[in-house]
Parts: sequence; C-alpha cells; structure tokens
Amino acid sequence: MSNLQSTQAMQLPTLGTGHAPVPSFSRVIGIDPGASGAIALLVGGVLISVHDMPTVTVERNKAQKRQVCPAGLSLLIEGLTGPYVTKAICEKVGAMPGQGVSSMFSFGRSVGIIEGVLAAKQIPVTFTTPQAWQKLSGAAKGKDGSRQRVMELFPSQAHLFARVKDDGRADAVLIALMGQA
Repeated sequence: MSNLQSTQAMQLPTLGTGHAPVPSFSRVIGIDPGASGAIALLVGGVLISVHDMPTVTVERNKAQKRQVCPAGLSLLIEGLTGPYVTKAICEKVGAMPGQGVSSMFSFGRSVGIIEGVLAAKQIPVTFTTPQAWQKLSGAAKGKDGSRQRVMELFPSQAHLFARVKDDGRADAVLIALMGQA
C-alpha cells in the first residue's frame, strides 16, 4: 500500500462536525532544482537535514556534464519522507535571458526528473517563484543573502552553509520554509 493510500485509509478523529480533519504537513521538503541545487527537510519548522542534489556525470557532445540522478534523487527522497505525510515546495523556474538553449533544456530535464520522482512517491508539490520565497524569507537580494538569512535562522547549523557554493542549500531551506507558513 502506498504512502498516500495508507494516509487516506487512516481513521482520523473528528472535530465534532462529522468530518475528518485535513492532515497537517509538518514535514516539508524544499527543493532548489538543478544540478547545483539542493533538498532540505524541515519538520515543524526545525531544519532536520539538507543535501546537495544527487548528480551523475555523463558525456554529452564529447564533454562531461553533471545532471540530476533520478535513482539517487528517488533514494534520497524516500529516506527523507519514509511513511510520513510530507509535502514538497519546489522553486518554479523558467528561461532567463542570455541562457543557451542547451543549458535550458538540461535544466528543464532536471525539473522534470524532480516532478517525476515526487509524483512516483505520491508527494504533493507546490511550485513557488524565487520572488515569492525570497520576500517571505526576508533574505537580502543575491545568493549570499540566502546563505546569511539561513545562518541567522539556524545558527547551530551555520556550518552547512559556510561555503559560497552552499547557496543551493540555503535556497532549499528558505523554499521549505514557504511550506511552514
């Protein structure tokens, strides 16, 4: 029986109205898509873990390219969610001026892999724009603003965001916070 089916089959106490309450999503996965992205898990607003996006190196057009690894992503998400009711918040991305067709196709492929894995795991997903999660989080503009904000919010885990390249991790945490609001 899948996670969604077992949740739906559960007997939930009623609140006196004759209707079962909607389960709350205290477990939220935040996803910054792309090969340099990350995935964060918050439970009840507490940062439990943050992981760099699982990738695999492939050869394309005689060049080595990193791309999201579907099997690695599936295993990671399974490990984060287990049998618990969970939802995902994923950054809604689009083409940016000046980006090449090949890189946008690769990025779109990554987002498709993420959507497919979430669908296979029956995890509901909400997409949010970068502007929306940045405004809600109170982060300053730019990638370093995300890292600084996360270190303010979770000072005991600041070491996870110490490097400049940890901006994807910081973004994933701030995106997950959208689901806690």
